[in-house]
This record gives sequence, structure tokens and C-alpha cells, in this order.
Amino acid sequence: MLSLPNEDAEKYQRLGVGSVTALSLIAPSSFEDRRLSTQLLMNTVCVIDATVEHLLRTPKTLKITFFAHNLDQTIVGIIFHPKPYMLHQFPLGQRGFFSGKAVLNLGVWEIIHPLKITSVGSLVPMYKSPLRVDVMRRLIEKSVTVASLIADGLPEKIAEKLYSIHFPLFPKPLGEEELYALKFGELFDYMRRLSLKRRYHATRYRPFRNVESWMESLPFVLTDDQKKAIGEIRQDLAGEYASRRMIVGDVGSGKTMVILASVVLMRPYRSILMAPTTILAAQLYEEAQKFLPDLRIALVTNATKKGPLEGYDFIIGTHALLHRDLPEAGLVMVDEQHRFGTAQRHSLSKLTDNATSPHYLQFSATPIPRTQAMIDSAHIDVSLIVQTPFTKTIATRLIGKSDFPSLLEHIRSEISLRHQVLIVYPLVEQSETIDYQSIDEARGYWEKNFENVYVTHGKDKEKGAVLMEFRERGDILLATTVVEVGISLPRLSTVVIVGAERLGLSTLHQLRGRVSRTGLQGYCYLYTNKSDKNERLESFSTCTSGFEIAALDLKFRSSGDLLEGSIQSGKKFRWADIAEDESIVAEVKKWLDNNHSALTPHPEQGRLP
Repeated sequence: MLSLPNEDAEKYQRLGVGSVTALSLIAPSSFEDRRLSTQLLMNTVCVIDATVEHLLRTPKTLKITFFAHNLDQTIVGIIFHPKPYMLHQFPLGQRGFFSGKAVLNLGVWEIIHPLKITSVGSLVPMYKSPLRVDVMRRLIEKSVTVASLIADGLPEKIAEKLYSIHFPLFPKPLGEEELYALKFGELFDYMRRLSLKRRYHATRYRPFRNVESWMESLPFVLTDDQKKAIGEIRQDLAGEYASRRMIVGDVGSGKTMVILASVVLMRPYRSILMAPTTILAAQLYEEAQKFLPDLRIALVTNATKKGPLEGYDFIIGTHALLHRDLPEAGLVMVDEQHRFGTAQRHSLSKLTDNATSPHYLQFSATPIPRTQAMIDSAHIDVSLIVQTPFTKTIATRLIGKSDFPSLLEHIRSEISLRHQVLIVYPLVEQSETIDYQSIDEARGYWEKNFENVYVTHGKDKEKGAVLMEFRERGDILLATTVVEVGISLPRLSTVVIVGAERLGLSTLHQLRGRVSRTGLQGYCYLYTNKSDKNERLESFSTCTSGFEIAALDLKFRSSGDLLEGSIQSGKKFRWADIAEDESIVAEVKKWLDNNHSALTPHPEQGRLP
């Protein structure tokens, strides 16, 4: 990265930019044309090289007669309500450059409010910024050159196009090439700053266990995406520096098997996994016992007894792990990482009694668009698991009040097949501001008309036990979005989401992902009282892939901010649109990957990405 001159540091700070590239992205809002005019056009600013021949002062105007040498004709300048000092700006017989709007009045060309200018021959950019326009202009002229932009790491063609935006040969609106350069420059600067936040820590944990024989012993075949993610993790674990990788998979994509494969790869070193709920931790514990029978596995929750953990190869737990003395581990993993705060995730790796940094893997069932994954990869390695072990068949439909009788018929039919139904309500208690029933208002109807109805929500201290009992005995579960991530319900075939238009698409997809976990025909009903056509929900109902839905969500909601964390949704980029500009993101990533000189890592980082 090109270092900034110290004398301009304050100006860069006021503008909120940290590089020449970022400065070049502040495009001119308009241009003042100071080239000498070759003709006069009505209501157009003209520039003349003229001599003052005559002055006439009236109570309301000052009239100046100019002879314009560049146009070879006489022009009258008109200033309305002139101030006394203005008389001194037009000494008789003086020649200079003047600018003003030309109008034709009764066959005579006039310039309204002529201004004396010091130089001519160029287009003068005008900027909207915290700096005075002349200060901003001088900063741009001094800093933004093709050479400085190339030195800052940009490709030559992008540097030339960004320069031309500030210093064009003739005024014109921003075209496709200019917009491409602005988007490329903005994404380049953003991803570079992300990469400079990245830290590399040496590690002595370099396992040597082969995972192939374990994979062959499984009673099923892993998907290509699962195998690819495992291969990337194996490459990370063999490296000189501690791995920092995020594995993103859709609901039901088989992230659990990637977690277990990582544990196998990490041997002979210990692995630790933190899950967001007791239910999820218990499920992972059951899976680990089933597929890792040779390992000593511990489950740590608030309900388990506190005892020494040194004798275990794999420790699975909830946030209760943060309050335990954890033994040395070579691999730390966090499942559903977005459910924990940054401080919680960091404190887990610090709690282990390690001489060097452990490897760190974080897993997420909230798919992200490919563009977001490419941008994230500047800060942390990313693996995407798009494939699922089996194809889910879930029919998604928007319904309203008139559809309630047919919904009841469907629910009775599914229960008769020993299938289960989940009904998600937006609230636990009644609200005057939301036009939907709460769980408390609705439960009486369901309990009166159906048997084996269970109820839980986020504030329910017994929700874990309720969900476990419902899994074995229940027909209908009334809940809030607490079930978005949680227990596996093999018999669940139907989910009804009340007030669906109030939820984000990723949450809707997570809820829909609760059904058809074992290949059942699934049904998702999006219940809304709104009679207006809802493009967002209709688009959702035709998509099944979480990654497609994430891109759709991005289109409707726009992206958040990875650097400051100040914006969770809403547009952060001025020029780029990561919902539409995947190809440009890919070009920037390719350029950054191939041109390490565009990056200046901190010496403590140890190596370039």
C-alpha cells in the first residue's frame, strides 16, 4: 500500500479515507468548464478572454461592456444588485478571463454575473466533501495520478480510468467503463483492508492422521463438497500457521461429518467443539459417539458434573466450556458461530492451556452468497458446502385466512401418517402493534382440537426437555423462532410460519430446513394477513438452495459491513453492489491473490496471504 504524505493525513482523516485508491473513489459531482468558448449558447456557461471597455452603474445593476477576443465580438456583462467592491474587479482597459451564463436579450449577447477567473484551458472538477472545494481539488491534483494509483496496487487500466474520472478531456456522465473502475477500486480497497486485519500465528500442532480409511468406514458416501472441505482443512492443519477457516453449509448439508473428519485429522491432538444450545451439543455428542467409537468423548453443559477433562480426546460443550479449565487442544471449533459473540469465540481459544495457537474452525448453517464468500476470504479462509447428501422435496406456498380450512385438512392428514407439524408464531404474548395471534392466544384452539400439542419459546427454561419429549410423542409444536437452529425432528413434515413477511429470508430458510430431514415429503406454509403481492416471499417460495436464497436476501436487503461491524443490513458500498457484481468481486480477488505487492502486511503477521 502506498504510504500517505504526513502533511495530508488530517485531510484524509476528515474524508474518511486511508489510501490514494479510496481518495480517487470520491468522484466529482460536476465540472466547471474553463476552456475558452468557441461560440455562445443560450443559458450555457461561457468563458471569454476579454478587455473591459465600458462600465455603467444604475441603482439596480452594473453593466460591463467586454470585447471578447476569442469570439471577436462585444458582450455585455450584467450584475444585479452589485456590491461596491465589485466595481474594482473590472478596471477599464484591463484584459482577463471571465466566466458566466450567456443569454441572448433583444439580439444582444449578455453574460449574467460575470466572474473573473485566474486561468483557463481545463475542466475544473467540483466535489461534495467535508473539505472546501478548492482544498479538495488541490488534494486530488496532488495525490491522484496514474503512477500513484498503480503504486497503490491497482491494475494500470483501472488506474488510468480512475484518473480520467477526475481529469477528463471533455465533460461526460459516468459510463460503464468508469463505473467498472469505481467498483473495482472500491472492492479492491475494501478487501485489501480486510486482508490487513488478518493475523497469522505460528503453531506446533501439525497432525499426521489419515482420514481416508475413516471416510471409507462410514455407512454412506460423503458428497464432493464435504470431501473438498475436508481436503482444505487437512491442508490447513499441515501448515506452519494456525488455521482460521469458516465452513458454510446449507441446512442438512452434512457439516457434522466435516466436524468429525476434522477431529480424526487432528489426532493425536485433542479437539474442542462449542455449540450454541444444549440440544445441539447433545446431538453432536451422539453423532460423535456413533462415528468415532475409538475416541474418548466428553459432553460439557451447565447440567453436567464438573470433573477433569484431560483424559478426553474430543470435548463437546455449550458456552459452559467458557467456565471450565480446559486442557491443551490442537483444534478449537465453534458450531453455528454467528450465535456467539466475538468475545465468546475468542475466549474459548484462549482458555485452552496451549503453548502455541490452536487451529480454529467455525461452522455456520446460514449460507452466504458466493460474492460474500469471496470478500470474506480476504479475512478468513472460506469453504462452501452447497450439495446436500439427499435431495429435499419441500413444497412452499403462501397462504392467507381463506386457506385456513385446507391447512387444517392437511395437518390432520399428516398427523394420521404419524408425521409432525410445527407452527411458528411471531410472539409469545399478545401485542397491540402486531396483527397476528401470539402463542398464548392461539394455543387454546390447537389444544382443544388436537391431541399431543406441545408449546415452547425462547424464554422457556424447559424448552430443551419440551423439544425432546415432542420428538418422541408430539403431533403439533407451537413455538417461536427458537427452533430455527436446534433439535433434529425426523418425523417433522410440515412447518407453518405465521406472519412470514416479518422474517428475513435466511430465517425463513432455517425454519423450512427443520422439515424433511430424513427424506420425507415436506411442506412449508407462509401465512400472511397482507393481501398485497409479496415479491420477496414469492421469490423465496421458488428457491430451495440456501445459497440462492442468501443471494436473494442480499438483493432485497443489501450487504452488511465486515470491517467496522457498524451496519448489519443496508448498503455499505458507494459504487459496488455485491448482489449484482459477482464477476467484479472475482476479478478483484484474482488480482489480489496474484499481486501480493498490493498488500503491506504487519511484520507480526509473518507471511503474506
